[in-house]
Amino acid sequence: MPKSTIPATTLESVEQPTLYTLPFWLLCLSNFLFSASFSMMIPELPDYLTGLGGREYIGWVIALFTLTAGISRPFSGKLTDTIGRVPVMAFGALVCFVCGLLYPWLITVAGFLTLRLVHGFSTGTKPTATSAYVADVVNAHRRGEAMGALGLFTATGMSLGPVIGSFLVNNASMNTMFYTSSAFALLSILILMRLPETLENRQPFRFSLLRLRRDEWFDWGARQPFFVQLLNSFASGVVITLAPALSASVGVTNKGWFFALYTLASLLIRLTLAKSSDRYGRVPVLIGSTTVLAISLVMLALTDSVWLFFGSAILYGFAWGMNSPTLQAWTVDVSDEATRGRAMATLYIALEAGIGLGAVAAGWFYTHHPADAIPLAFGLAAVLAVVGVGYLWKVNRFTV
Repeated sequence: MPKSTIPATTLESVEQPTLYTLPFWLLCLSNFLFSASFSMMIPELPDYLTGLGGREYIGWVIALFTLTAGISRPFSGKLTDTIGRVPVMAFGALVCFVCGLLYPWLITVAGFLTLRLVHGFSTGTKPTATSAYVADVVNAHRRGEAMGALGLFTATGMSLGPVIGSFLVNNASMNTMFYTSSAFALLSILILMRLPETLENRQPFRFSLLRLRRDEWFDWGARQPFFVQLLNSFASGVVITLAPALSASVGVTNKGWFFALYTLASLLIRLTLAKSSDRYGRVPVLIGSTTVLAISLVMLALTDSVWLFFGSAILYGFAWGMNSPTLQAWTVDVSDEATRGRAMATLYIALEAGIGLGAVAAGWFYTHHPADAIPLAFGLAAVLAVVGVGYLWKVNRFTV
């Protein structure tokens, strides 16, 4: 059977007559709260760090977060496949809860950067276990649809979070925003406690599980979606780092609106085209969505007006609305049931590495070439997206 096809069987531990069960909806709601928790900080952190005296470290706001997220992926993958999906998800949300409480107290540049490093463990653990949980409870031929439905709630949290965060900062205080982020994470944990575990033959946690063999760091079967994710995710690091500055340059005062608009566009695509990759194949859909990504990045590099700015955000959202669930479904397709967590961890390693590299590059351009930072950074991201399209054409040629 070719690697690119959808396997005929799925994990039989949990058979559901319908996709939309109570555990699935609870998982979606938890993901919404978790996504809103960490994303509401994103637009405000560059200015916050600048206020602490760390303007030259702006690129590290995201890079440090993604560094620990990436490092923790192989461990979260192994733990997801051994101690269970729910405990790993709960740990990720717990990290968000604790960090939200600590930001107001660590008010030095060193303290802030250290906390960003710790905060990264949240997205290094919860999404891995969440994707594995969804794969457990959904039929193979509806994986793209399921990932899209879950993504609706994730994207809604990512959309509303930045707007809520900027609103709280503008009308209350930065500390109010931090504590609200913590409250959202706590609610996410409480919901997770209602979910039934789907992993059979669970093992109790022991520290020896944190010792990884060489083959447990990376799932070779997921190498193709890994590479595409790595190339595409560079753009996310650039967007997260420079979108607030780009907002200010075109006169948009609420720095969360760019994130809200592209996430709402992502929601629209997921609602209307969620089943596309189940019907037409993962790679053909990714060729189209990655092409749109490249176009949106060129537009961002050339943005000089509010309308072009918002138009770029919409196209960017369309691209990621298809890219994210399709890459997740493709990864599940090519993974073994027994190591599904490892495969998803591999995909997310690419996500974190790409975002981190994009953030560092954007921060370097912003510090050393401030006048040209936006066209240089977004232009480089567009080039990498075009490379991704070329790679996908090659993959499609040899798998069709």
